[in-house]
Amino acid sequence: MTTFNAIGFVSRIVIWSLVVLLALDNAGIDVTALVAGLGVGGVAVALAVQNILGDLFASLSIVFDKPFAVGDFLIIDSYMGSVEYVGLKTTRLRSLSGEQRVFSNSDLLGSRIRNYGRMYERRVSFDIGVTYQTPRDKLRMIPEILREAIESQKQTRFDRSHFKAYGDSSLLFETVYYVGVPDYNIYMDIQQAVNLRVHERFEEEGVEFAYPTRTLLVRSLS
Repeated sequence: MTTFNAIGFVSRIVIWSLVVLLALDNAGIDVTALVAGLGVGGVAVALAVQNILGDLFASLSIVFDKPFAVGDFLIIDSYMGSVEYVGLKTTRLRSLSGEQRVFSNSDLLGSRIRNYGRMYERRVSFDIGVTYQTPRDKLRMIPEILREAIESQKQTRFDRSHFKAYGDSSLLFETVYYVGVPDYNIYMDIQQAVNLRVHERFEEEGVEFAYPTRTLLVRSLS
């Protein structure tokens, strides 16, 4: 529908201009001066409506280049929403909180657009911290526990899990996996199941999750 609207609008302007010029020429009117005048007038009009023309050409870029389409979920700077309508001047998004956001096409194409509608799979990275008192043999088990928790879920592909770093108050493990579908709700269901499975296995193995702590050493002066 957007393609037809844009092409139809430009086509009507061109066709009606040609029709008027041909009609005047057939009526015996010299259209040479008129064409020249239209050229000068066209420049003046173009300068006056350059913002509108910018949005129009941006609309044509959207139509032919197709960076997004109706139904795609976009993040533009700090704004996000699903594309509802792409017009000649504006594109309208429906945000997660329900309100409609309206962007001029030229501003939209000048922004950094993240199109989640074109996502084929989702990469997930998360950290887990355990206490410094965790025995070494338990530390060696943790990447395998995380692997098992992820691989037990459907539509997942395990990538890696490593003892990442010594944190301020925890031993940090970084885990990466992929969800085979882009749907955010499915991803959250999977991550929740992974978290619950990891919690269960840590409880069985006696591994404690870390939380911010501070140890105060008191030395007697006597």
